[in-house]
Amino acid sequence: MAGFQQETLDAIGRQREVRFTTPGRRTGKPRSVTIWVSSDGRRVFIRSGGGMTRDWPQNLIKSGNGTLHVGGTDVPVRARHLTDPAEARWVSELVIRKYGPAVKRSLEGGPPTPAEQATFELFLAN
Repeated sequence: MAGFQQETLDAIGRQREVRFTTPGRRTGKPRSVTIWVSSDGRRVFIRSGGGMTRDWPQNLIKSGNGTLHVGGTDVPVRARHLTDPAEARWVSELVIRKYGPAVKRSLEGGPPTPAEQATFELFLAN
């Protein structure tokens, strides 16, 4: 499976916010939001600070795909919902590195934060 191009990963590192579009779970119409995006230099992650109560994570769960608008490019993606609290907490560390210590993370062994409950890894769509 091919990974993200280096230009895309570089743009993710530079851009504070990106647009993300999912098909609406009821209408199928495109719905866009502005979100934060993080990367470990190879993999790409998004999450909803408002948790699973927001529309876009529910849309993403239903459809499994979306479009990341980053670096002047539209990147079709599919998503994997991170349900392992330890994995979601690890992504929180990436978010903290990029956006600062005000980002909340759960304590080891504790319940995940709402944002950690709505964390997704993105993959290039085939």
